[in-house]
Parts: sequence; structure tokens; C-alpha cells
Amino acid sequence: MAEKMIVSSSPHIKSGITTRKIMLDVIIALIPAAIASVILFGPKALLLIAVSVASCVLSEYISRKVMKRENTIDDLSAVVTGLLLAFNVPVGVSPFIVLFGGVVAIVVVKQMFGGIGQNFVNPALTARIILMSSFPSEMSTWNKPFYYMQTTADAITTASPLGILKEGTNGTMPTLLNMFVGVRAGCLGETCAVALILGGIYLVCRKIISPMIPMCYIGTVAVLSLISGRNVAFDILAGGLLLGAIFMATDYATSPITFKGKIVYAVGAGIITMLIRIFGQLPEGVSFSIILMNIMVPHIERLTRPRAFGKERVVNEG
Repeated sequence: MAEKMIVSSSPHIKSGITTRKIMLDVIIALIPAAIASVILFGPKALLLIAVSVASCVLSEYISRKVMKRENTIDDLSAVVTGLLLAFNVPVGVSPFIVLFGGVVAIVVVKQMFGGIGQNFVNPALTARIILMSSFPSEMSTWNKPFYYMQTTADAITTASPLGILKEGTNGTMPTLLNMFVGVRAGCLGETCAVALILGGIYLVCRKIISPMIPMCYIGTVAVLSLISGRNVAFDILAGGLLLGAIFMATDYATSPITFKGKIVYAVGAGIITMLIRIFGQLPEGVSFSIILMNIMVPHIERLTRPRAFGKERVVNEG
């Protein structure tokens, strides 16, 4: 009897890796930065993280119910979005603003485009930009680390390092060591470089992310900083570069899958970041650079798509 050949639809090779497992690894990688934010900015940091995560999870649950789609809150992607959104706001912001940001990130940016994997821009960063436009004062008021332990009102607010550099104010610039451990003004999750690097190493070791995008992104910023005569270490540690390069520029749904595409994408983000930092009115450009490159991803992938095996390259002779 002749053997039968069974033909089935792809995928033909299955893996035990699931969205939930990937998101769980990302959550684990974000824990050091979350702990650092609570130590540096006090109990309110924990409140904002909880509100942000709850807002994102609840928004996903309700929106999927209203849209009559299978609920996806158990894949933990909404939890990751909530953590990243909280990491992108200052500690002085109202919890109601964070709650609004969670609704925007999940309902508008993610679910209205079909859910996980269908959004073409990063939900947390898009929500942050909307919050910056809607509540500019609250989103640009920075608290000094350990302010909650101080008693004088004058010791509470300060300017961020990039703000001091951009505006030429007389604020005291933190040392590079302080910036490395997080003793500087900034958003909750972006200040402690050592915590973010530990999280990035974990994700690379677990093969959740490729180091290509973070390395090319940070490397481009470093080269342009050196060329422009700025302090390279300062530009790497200041602002949200490490948070953006490690945790948001590497988002599966909004970054290229081709090797060359990852390089183009990351280098482009680095160039835009430094152009905004040097020439723009805003002191920081990470959020805008990643969002702009998210929009360019389909074109980047089309231009860097490898040629199919055996297919001849088409040459236009006209």
C-alpha cells in the first residue's frame, strides 16, 4: 500500500513559546525598574503603576466584550502596556491622568486596530504623547528623587537633566554615577539605568529580544553625541533612551522582523532622537522617534525584504 502524504496548513513546526510566556518574561525584566521607581519616588510610584496596569487590563476586558471578541487579558500584554505607560509619567501626575492614558493606549491605539499584533504604533508611547499634549504642565513637572522624605517645599520639584541642558537653567546637573543608579529627575521607569540594563540582559538571555535594535539605537545616539561635541555618557543615561531602546523599540508588533530592517529602524530612531535633542524645542525625542519609526516599519520591511530563494532580481532597463 502506497504511503499517504498529509498536507496541512502552516505552521508546520510548532513552538512552546506563547504570547503569555513572552509577556511574563517582559514583566519580570521590568520588575527591577519598578522597584527602583518606588525606592526613588516613594509609595505614589506604586500607586501610579497599579492604576496604570488596572486601567489597561480593565480597558482591554471591557473593549473586547463590547466588540464581541474573545477576551485576551490572560495573555498579559495589557499588563506590560500598563507598566510601560506608568514608567513614562512623572510621579507628580494625577492617577486620573494615568487612568485616562491607559484607556487611550488600549482602546484607541490597540483594540480599535484589531488587538495585539495589529497596532502599528506602540500603545504606551502613543498614550504618553497624547498625555503630554493634553496635560503639558503635569507631564513636565519633575520631582527630585527621595522628595517624599524631605520636608521643605523648595526641595520637591526640579528640572530634568535634558531640560537643564536645553534651557540653560542654573539647575544642578547630576553626576554620571547618580544618573546610572537613578538619582535624577525623570519619569518613573526611565531614571535607573542599572535596573533597565539588568532587564535588557535578562530579555536577551531569554531570547525574547534581539540586542540588534537596542545596540544600534544607543550606538547611533552615542556617535551623533560625540560628533556634536556633547557628553556621550550623558546622552545615553539622560531621558528615556534606555527604556525606549530596550523595552519599546523592540516591541514585536511595531518593529521590523528582517535583520537589515532592524538596523535601519534603530539607526533612524537614534538620528531622530538626537535631532530633536539638539535642534528641537523639546529636550527629549525618544517617544517621537520611536513612534515615527513605527509608522515607517511597513516601508522598511518592504525595502529590506530578502529575495526569495531561486528568484532572479528584476532589473529595470528603462
